[in-house]
Amino acid sequence: MGMTMAQKILASRAGVDSVEPGEIVVCDVDMTVELDISLANHQVMPARVADPEKVAVVMDHTVPAPTIDDAAGHSRAREFVREFGIERFYDVGEHGICHQVILENGLARPGQLLACADSHTIASGVFNCAARGLGPLEIVGIVSTGKAWFRASPTVAFDLTGALPAGVFGKDVFLHIAGAHGSAEGHDVEFGGSGLASMPLDDRATLATMCAEISANFALFPADELIRDFLAGISEEPLTPVESDPDAEYAARHRVDLDALSPHVSRPDFVPGNTLPVADLESGVKIDQAFIGSCANGKLQDIRVAAEILAGRKVAKGVRLIVTPASQRVYLEAVRHGYVGTLTEAGAVVTNSTCGACYGGHMGLVGPGEVCITSSTRNFKGRMGSPDASIYIGSSATVAASAVEGEIVDPRPFLSRGGA
Repeated sequence: MGMTMAQKILASRAGVDSVEPGEIVVCDVDMTVELDISLANHQVMPARVADPEKVAVVMDHTVPAPTIDDAAGHSRAREFVREFGIERFYDVGEHGICHQVILENGLARPGQLLACADSHTIASGVFNCAARGLGPLEIVGIVSTGKAWFRASPTVAFDLTGALPAGVFGKDVFLHIAGAHGSAEGHDVEFGGSGLASMPLDDRATLATMCAEISANFALFPADELIRDFLAGISEEPLTPVESDPDAEYAARHRVDLDALSPHVSRPDFVPGNTLPVADLESGVKIDQAFIGSCANGKLQDIRVAAEILAGRKVAKGVRLIVTPASQRVYLEAVRHGYVGTLTEAGAVVTNSTCGACYGGHMGLVGPGEVCITSSTRNFKGRMGSPDASIYIGSSATVAASAVEGEIVDPRPFLSRGGA
């Protein structure tokens, strides 16, 4: 029996010919990413580092430090990288949300295995990399030994056909999949098909990132020409992509017709089985806050589309629009293109790059009884602040259009000039 992409990577890193679903293997990990909050909260700090070249540290969740405890954690991170000679350190000023930093700097590579102390590490699967979020103590073990155990999983395949219509984005594709097919708990996910050709890198990365919300273990894309060209512009390191075998066995296989998709939202409190087209949402869902950002949707495309929608318009009275770029690099590009000025003139607040409001940490929490439409990752009770708030999830275009209208709306009429 042939193997899927994730199974091939696990077998390769375990030094065995093949693995089957359910089999546990001990693997060499190619890259481990530590975060400011994971280092700050470690009950046990690594006493050794197996290979400093295979470790990166990213300041992302609490940047700049909003509390004294966070500042102390940052100091601990700086001490850690000095002690062990870790060169890949993204301190305040060079920082960003870790998954965006990983992609921008090519820390995830095709055919490799990556671990990080954040649940959305699955994002790096966009680069044909088996990437998994693990607990802080597991990360300590990997940093110290360079190894970790994994259980090989069955795989669900999604074959994308057609092309993304105008005004429909990677977030909408995910929300459709989550609504139609529900949880993928205990499974890996693979994306393929001719429809990938119509999907830009930012949309693919969003789709991979959001697979954490259907509880997938790994989510992998093929390393097609778009991926190979992007990585070639970052590093001359040779690529070792993997492809699923023609006779690979799948637990399920689903076709997604991109041509038929429209903007979607998730209703509050959970995502799987709880999404629908914006057009089918009950009318008049008034909002108090609109948030664009996170590892999933703080990308340059998100900020560009938001700026297009807000150009010449104003955020509705009584609504707060907060925009958080996913990295310093994204922020700088948004400034250079004039997007930050456009958004600010419309009444938005454009913040420093950080995880911030997405995880209910700082810079944009919601209060009791408030309604938020967000393009971030999660909407369970209390995720972005008060457990008495209601959080809807949509694309950044949906969020921006809703900020203008003061209620959740389809963004396509706001993109009549032919938005992406």
